[in-house]
Amino acid sequence: MESDARQIDLNDGNRMPRKLFIQTFGCQMNEYDSSRMADLLRESHGYERVDTAPEADLLLLNTCSVREKAQEKVFSQLGRWKQLKDDNGELVIGVGGCVASQEGGMIRKRAPYVDMVFGPQTVHRLPAMLGDLPGRGGQEAVDVSFPENEKFDHLPPPRVSGARAYVSIMEGCSKYCTFCVVPYTRGTEFSRPFDDVIEEIVRLSGQGVREVTLLGQNVNGYRGATHDGGIREFSELLHYVAAVEGIDRVRYTTSHPIEFSDRLVEAHAAIPELVAHLHLPVQSGSDRILSSMRRGYTVQQYLEWVLKLREAVPGISLSSDFIVGFPGETDQDFRRTLSLVEQVRFDQSYSFIYSPRPGTPASELPDDVGMETKRMRLAELQDRIREFAAGYSRDMVGTEQVVLVEGAAKKHAGQISGRTENNRVVNFHGPAGLVGHLVPVTITEALPNSLKGCLDAPESVQVA
Repeated sequence: MESDARQIDLNDGNRMPRKLFIQTFGCQMNEYDSSRMADLLRESHGYERVDTAPEADLLLLNTCSVREKAQEKVFSQLGRWKQLKDDNGELVIGVGGCVASQEGGMIRKRAPYVDMVFGPQTVHRLPAMLGDLPGRGGQEAVDVSFPENEKFDHLPPPRVSGARAYVSIMEGCSKYCTFCVVPYTRGTEFSRPFDDVIEEIVRLSGQGVREVTLLGQNVNGYRGATHDGGIREFSELLHYVAAVEGIDRVRYTTSHPIEFSDRLVEAHAAIPELVAHLHLPVQSGSDRILSSMRRGYTVQQYLEWVLKLREAVPGISLSSDFIVGFPGETDQDFRRTLSLVEQVRFDQSYSFIYSPRPGTPASELPDDVGMETKRMRLAELQDRIREFAAGYSRDMVGTEQVVLVEGAAKKHAGQISGRTENNRVVNFHGPAGLVGHLVPVTITEALPNSLKGCLDAPESVQVA
């Protein structure tokens, strides 16, 4: 569907190309939204994305409210940008994402030099908002509403460079975990139509993408409508995505344990393109804390899914999320979390000290765990998981791994870099023409944050 942005651009076509800088906080969903904002504003107003704020005509801050002191970080960044606006009165500043959704017009009251405020579901209205800025005859440009699916109907086809891409397949969440702000900032769950998702992935494949990561706050709860009135659930979608010509790898995040099913486990066993790596957030190893979090499952139920997955895909790599120091967490509760970690032996974790998010039920609970205790628990948890991760890396030394080559190595001149199925970075010598290809690499050394490797039989590797 063609957006109103196209009409705006036609009336503004004599201007010199303009420059856009986007700073993104938070999750992969925000990274996806930022890339789509760039696509949209390139099509509508000719904005080209640049790498630094001082060279831009339009500054966008895509915010996240999950982490601690999210609002303070936003206003700190805006304060730095104010200096740029003081020097350039034509500079436009916009704030989007979850903090924008949460704070709305209060952002402009605290930082009146901000021109636009928009939520995660209204990024498609950016071109029209640019035309409605104060001083141009319009009203205050603030829109943090929740129009379901309208966003995707008005976004242009994605443009990417590189072998990997994200694809948002659903947004919002209806689980209402007591600590989580997502239902209040991104709205309740809705799934993109099945045909639209497949069409986007076909387009990405045509641009050279070989690995897609399907995104959603509750991604395995996807249930997308088809053109003939049917519904495809997540496990079915995975089969169709893997069948797209040119797509060699499929990942997804973030999944919820209560949305797991036997059909999804079977998909992991049956689909070669579905990587042997899964992020499955558990949050705590204490049933009492899980109940207080309103997660909807027990530790035993979580472990049963882990067992099924490992039976279906031997050697599957598992990562998880943990919240340490949730209100009421005792030392015994924390020890149960460590016990779960020992049983599963996670490969990686995203683990954080609990901090209340405004408007969530947990924010009303007494935060009775001292900060020093929280820090000590977090350090102990992270140290143990790092030990497991280091062991897995050492076990890979001497093995052959299939690596998707992404580009030049960041810290190793003359080398190229890619990722294994279990999401480890491997640096090795090889021709630049291998970028975008899957190649066999023997792992020669395990480093703290990456692996070193040697390209197997380089003379036999065919470069298209």
